[in-house]
Amino acid sequence: MAALVSVASLRSRPRPVKPALNKLTDEELVSRAKKGDNNAFRIIVERHQQNMARTVSGMLGASSEVDDVVQEVFIRLYRHLDRFRGDAALSTFLKRIAINLSLDALRRRKRFRHRFLSRDDDRLHLPEAEAGGSRADTFDRERLINEALGTLGPKHRAVVVLRLIDGYSTRETARILEVPQGTVLSRLSRATVKLRSVLAPILADEDQVS
Repeated sequence: MAALVSVASLRSRPRPVKPALNKLTDEELVSRAKKGDNNAFRIIVERHQQNMARTVSGMLGASSEVDDVVQEVFIRLYRHLDRFRGDAALSTFLKRIAINLSLDALRRRKRFRHRFLSRDDDRLHLPEAEAGGSRADTFDRERLINEALGTLGPKHRAVVVLRLIDGYSTRETARILEVPQGTVLSRLSRATVKLRSVLAPILADEDQVS
């Protein structure tokens, strides 16, 4: 920790102007956080929390686990600030943590289901339409998309979330997942076919209504 500055020394020299933290770049905030500036770290959390929540929600669906996983993302960042070297954007660094923690949560969920639930209970069903109304009337688009994502395996789901929901390029997605770009393209292609087959009846209902 830096030594405390006396009042006398402050009077004898101009006091440096402290920039507004929320105007600093991520790299500048990280640099300050590494030196123990908790306010800088708080700005990092505020700046990226919603983005991480969107990614984790895409991976886990509407789940009580989402908040816990998002919180763990920033706990991991805080504990391992020294690992961030600035080779990639902080958002990319955080996204990799969020995806890995989400995959861990999905594996725990799978183990739980295999241990305590029957095979029938483990299957995911899209919601049925109510009589006299379409699925689109009963359930909003976001929920339907989450349900459809739930039919994908974790690795394919991660690619869809990063590419189609978060808007990362193929190269960026490959970097976050630490896989070749060809693997990203292959997984995305298979996932897209699966999603179209799952959502086709729902989209057809929407077309009839509109």
